[in-house]
Amino acid sequence: MHYKYTDIKAIVAEILENKKDDGGVKNIYFVGCGGSLGALYPAKTFMERESLTLKSGWVSSNEFVHSTPRDFGKNSIICLACHKGNTPETIAAAKLGKEMGAAVIILTWLEESEIIEFGDYIIHYSFDASPDHLAGDIDYAGEKTMCALQVAVELLNQTEGYSNYDKFQQGAGMITTVIRKARAHVAQRALDFAEEYKNDSVIYTMGSGAGYGAAYMESICIFMEMQWIHSGTIHTGEFFHGPFEVTDANTPFVIQVSEGSTRELDERCLKFLHTYAKRIEVLDAKELGLSVIDPAVVDYFNHSLFNNVYPIYNHALAETRQHPLTTRRYMWKVAY
Repeated sequence: MHYKYTDIKAIVAEILENKKDDGGVKNIYFVGCGGSLGALYPAKTFMERESLTLKSGWVSSNEFVHSTPRDFGKNSIICLACHKGNTPETIAAAKLGKEMGAAVIILTWLEESEIIEFGDYIIHYSFDASPDHLAGDIDYAGEKTMCALQVAVELLNQTEGYSNYDKFQQGAGMITTVIRKARAHVAQRALDFAEEYKNDSVIYTMGSGAGYGAAYMESICIFMEMQWIHSGTIHTGEFFHGPFEVTDANTPFVIQVSEGSTRELDERCLKFLHTYAKRIEVLDAKELGLSVIDPAVVDYFNHSLFNNVYPIYNHALAETRQHPLTTRRYMWKVAY
């Protein structure tokens, strides 16, 4: 069956009903590759922070297949993200989930693809398919990251109860407006960024908390994959335990300053960078308007904000460098 994000509450209820006489649901695994894996990070963070009894995991598809958690099976939910439904490793993980009796939820964009035969529930998410993802006219409450978050929120609320459930849903109703305003806010800044960094061979990304996945995606999917720029993602909580030794006046950093519980980690790093570095691009969720969402749940919306502001930067960088975001050397061109 094919569904939209508005159906997730009913999907979770059906899964719980189907499994109630067979031990119930004991764990949920979020599985994908690359950007799709990164998009699942907020849901993983939510479950780790908010659940008292449900185990959760966040695992790359191929590792999940080759090193399957021992408790995975009939009492599990596996929530996979696969944009076009044709990633072989994620298809294999979905197939494994089906074979082992787990409830298989697949988040995807295309209506028809290879992976859907292995899903119990196919949820089609919103995606900006305009050139370079600049239209910005989608419903961001229904994007991939938010769909996975809703699966996590509904699972927790329908099993243990979630006291901030209504606040979360209010936030989900506000995120589209926040993102659209933020994208407009950074338009000129993105052009300046592109001009400043167009000739750099390395750019680091930094972040923390539920928003860390957005920094990871920008590093591996944009700077490395789409622009052939060396990059690495540094968790701001780990910066002072090794990585800060590369800081100098010439090294570029893009740092996310989240709203919520881990903001202090980001601000500590930013203070150090302002002291010893010269080339810093700051994405501050507070400046970008995320503070309108209730503090009790704002952590979980940082990723969607950052991840949907980045395309403004990415398009400008690609244009300035004359290196289209579609350019590849190996992906889809050679055997690997």
